[in-house]
Amino acid sequence: MRTLITTAFVSLDGVIEAPGGEAGHRSSGWTFKDIEFVPEAYELKGREQGEAAAMMMGRVSYEAFSPVWPTMTEDFAGYNAMPKYVVSSTLTDPAWQNTTVISGDVAAGLRAAKDGTDGDLTMSGSATTARWLLANGLLDELALLVHPIAVGSGQRLFEDPTTYPLELLSSETLGTGVLHLRYAPVREAAAG
Repeated sequence: MRTLITTAFVSLDGVIEAPGGEAGHRSSGWTFKDIEFVPEAYELKGREQGEAAAMMMGRVSYEAFSPVWPTMTEDFAGYNAMPKYVVSSTLTDPAWQNTTVISGDVAAGLRAAKDGTDGDLTMSGSATTARWLLANGLLDELALLVHPIAVGSGQRLFEDPTTYPLELLSSETLGTGVLHLRYAPVREAAAG
């Protein structure tokens, strides 16, 4: 069974919106403005890609990624070939190769995607989808690159008042003060 991992760039104040340069956000591209994106960060992202057997995203992330990533034939070529799953009630005809839309009974569709071959099922961005996955016990890990910058406003990974206990799996500090943190949601033990 695949492990479903959400990966995100996170500011110190919890913002995950517009880290790479998305138009319209007041701090667009904050991961690259004041902090050097060091080789260790590229290596981490390369390992994530190498360990991924499939990719998942929400519709908004799909609409941001699908026109760009297919043109990245060197750095992200693996993403183009792998299976991709998009959680959406409105997307019907995805143009990006190897893309399957999951709608209707999303939980059942995601369980089927996780039951695929071995290897990680990774999701970048897609904060709304990540929150839904956490709330429904479908997310297995969070891999966060926490940047030493306060962005001030923007969508956050955790926006609702729900409490999600997390277990730290690993931590690493990169040369620029960026933290790579991996967490697993703490699942309540089944009553016996």
